[in-house]
Amino acid sequence: MNKVCAVAVVLAMVASVYGGEAKPIFDGKTFDGWEGDTKTTFRIEDGAVVGGTLKDKIPHNAFLCTTREYTNFVLRLECKLIGAGANAGIQVRSQRVPNHHEMIGYQADMDMSAGSGYWGCLYDESRRKKFLAKTEDSANKTFVKKNDWNVYEIRCEGKNIKLSVNGVQTVDFTETEENIPQSGIIGLQIHGGGPSESWYRNITIEELK
Repeated sequence: MNKVCAVAVVLAMVASVYGGEAKPIFDGKTFDGWEGDTKTTFRIEDGAVVGGTLKDKIPHNAFLCTTREYTNFVLRLECKLIGAGANAGIQVRSQRVPNHHEMIGYQADMDMSAGSGYWGCLYDESRRKKFLAKTEDSANKTFVKKNDWNVYEIRCEGKNIKLSVNGVQTVDFTETEENIPQSGIIGLQIHGGGPSESWYRNITIEELK
């Protein structure tokens, strides 16, 4: 077998294990593939999803969600928070609470209420209602760019969830409870309060087998 064929075989094996390349799930222009309050809470600006406003307080938590579910994947996106005390998060393996504005499931947290807050921590939204994993220094994350774009990576594979912010791994969590669903929709949050904004762009997903 020559070198070219050998490389092709290796690449094919890798693709079969990891499920292929990352694909965009937000086109930067429309809300195709997403659902939520796109009249008053979420808008598209400069190729990004923007939740909230700097003009008024946000009455309650709100989420823009994918219309399909995902199980094993690597989600990558750029995000930033603007506004004093701004708070938001990225829901994975989650569901909407019926007839309510809330979601239930894992949340990769973003928060500016105290220094860099809970950036890179894993919270269980509306379920166990607690942090499942935190970084050691949650109030002083020097790797977080305040009021600027940050790269968030969320890897969900089997019972394991890994979080990274700007290339720094912050969480390596393995679920131990058998009744916790390991698939669901993805949601982009703006937390009630404010005035504040959460921005999300260049959202891609690589599905794993």
